[in-house]
Amino acid sequence: MKVYFISLGCDKNLVDSEVMIGLLQAAGHKLADDLEEADAAVVNTCCFISDAKEESIQTVLSLSERRTAGALRRLVVAGCLAQRYASEIREQIPEVDAIVGTSSYEDIVAALTADGEFESLRPLSYLPSPEAPRAVTAGNYVSYLKIAEGCDKRCTYCIIPKIRGPYRSFSMESLVAEASRLAAQGTRELILVAQETTRYGIDLYGEKKLAQLVRSLCRIEELTWIRILYCYPEEIDDDLIRVLAEEPKVCKYLDMPIQHASDEVLRRMGRRTTRADIEQMIARLRREVPGIVLRTTMITGFPGETDEEFAEMEDFVGKMRFERLGVFPYSKEEGTVAAAMKGQVPKRVKEKRRNRIMRLQRTICAEYSESLVGRTMPVLVDGFLPEDDIFTGRTAGDAPTIDGAVFFEGPSSLMSGDVVQVRITGAKEYDLTGEVVTE
Repeated sequence: MKVYFISLGCDKNLVDSEVMIGLLQAAGHKLADDLEEADAAVVNTCCFISDAKEESIQTVLSLSERRTAGALRRLVVAGCLAQRYASEIREQIPEVDAIVGTSSYEDIVAALTADGEFESLRPLSYLPSPEAPRAVTAGNYVSYLKIAEGCDKRCTYCIIPKIRGPYRSFSMESLVAEASRLAAQGTRELILVAQETTRYGIDLYGEKKLAQLVRSLCRIEELTWIRILYCYPEEIDDDLIRVLAEEPKVCKYLDMPIQHASDEVLRRMGRRTTRADIEQMIARLRREVPGIVLRTTMITGFPGETDEEFAEMEDFVGKMRFERLGVFPYSKEEGTVAAAMKGQVPKRVKEKRRNRIMRLQRTICAEYSESLVGRTMPVLVDGFLPEDDIFTGRTAGDAPTIDGAVFFEGPSSLMSGDVVQVRITGAKEYDLTGEVVTE
């Protein structure tokens, strides 16, 4: 069949989607670029926060109308929404032919070809095979490597353990083999992801093995950059800091979700750190890894957040001066501890506080960007914008889709995935301009 595939949500979900596409193609099915040409549709859904859940529901409903009209022979719903709300989907959207849970994506071919209804909700302790074929969709020069599944942290606001299960690491051998295959197919930037990367290996080997894994990946000749996302501050250890400092292929960049800076809010969130701990780790990273770019995320309006607790966050952001920072208003998720907490903050207050932090961060980002003007930096080419006659790319301090870009002039021979030296000539809040240094 010709299959129209929609992948929603995070980069971890994207990896699952790429495996499902790879399995479908291995079974002889083809991807349809246009929904009008498709025989079937698959939606890999997200429901991490309410906005993502709503997007997933609306996408499924729009496709169900085509299924009812006979324009589609099969409609499959996979991923987080399918895992969490399988019975509700069956009851309220009967046009859905098959449901595939977060641990069941290996069953995508059976879901597509079964006669009648199909449902696969494997136990959340199950870890799919890392040997499944995978079709890289993000552009073959950038690939995500999911090193573990699930989470054991159980933060009070987060539904992930209930839809993704406990923390399960893929074996080091399988990850190095997968990364080698991706590199052979053209990957130059490899981005390590998991719900939490820093605890990699704790379940398999009895100790954290992220640093050892990264050093093994650095030996893959074709890889140019290795980037690490989702490192919890309390789990960053000496070995990981040494890898960041010593390995030339490892981007001097760390994504470190913090969520808040008030000790009382952090306690209510179920986080396992304090503001003092976080500030000490930031100081150490900047001292031992000169030039490191730190990204974090914060949540405004967590239940019970007072003006004073928000002021602590604002003070923290101003003092820490993160090079990259995102802010999300708290999202009340049913089934979480925080959803039942007293003191739910009104939406307008959550958003007002978010906007206030982002205004502060825009100033910080603008000053950081301005500090780069005049420097010559390695930039990975992402593509060419013919309407502007200019190339676009990223420094090692910018992750794809979430951080800034560099717009620069260069020779027409440049290809996506190349790394070139660019002299930075201008700066805006988040983006840079420059020119290739040819000598």
